[in-house]
Amino acid sequence: MPIKNHKELFTMLLSNVWQGAERSAKIYGEMAQVVQDKGIKEALEARVFVANQNTKALEECFRMMGEKPMKLVSKMSDTFVEDFHRELTEIQAPEAKALFVLSKACHLTHLRIGEYIALVAAADLTGHHGVGVLLQSIAAEKLAFAERTRHFIRTMLERRATAQLAA
Repeated sequence: MPIKNHKELFTMLLSNVWQGAERSAKIYGEMAQVVQDKGIKEALEARVFVANQNTKALEECFRMMGEKPMKLVSKMSDTFVEDFHRELTEIQAPEAKALFVLSKACHLTHLRIGEYIALVAAADLTGHHGVGVLLQSIAAEKLAFAERTRHFIRTMLERRATAQLAA
């Protein structure tokens, strides 16, 4: 479908992010299933909850714009999941698996942050300022999750270093 103007481009980008939000919730759920660390599992399960809330906020964006999501074909999420599972099967140690899962969660989150930054600019460009507020709030939540993920990684590495020094 040819894109003729800013509004159509915005609708296409928003549709892509909406589909990605639905897939992200499933991916975070899969990640939560493979980690043994209770805190990380709980954080990923909370992420699933928030991702589902984001999907509802994105649906509200479409309502505010008077648009419907476009059907798009994107293989990025499928490829991400396939690579995740393939690489995960090669990791044996639970602590290493947890670190791998956290690194992939961070990777996925930062990818989504970039999409939201572009969407906020597109909302401003098309005059959908209320939509921009919703999108900016989702972006802020994603930044907070990225920081929490960095915290988990840092804590895990500090525990490991402390254990090695004690040994």
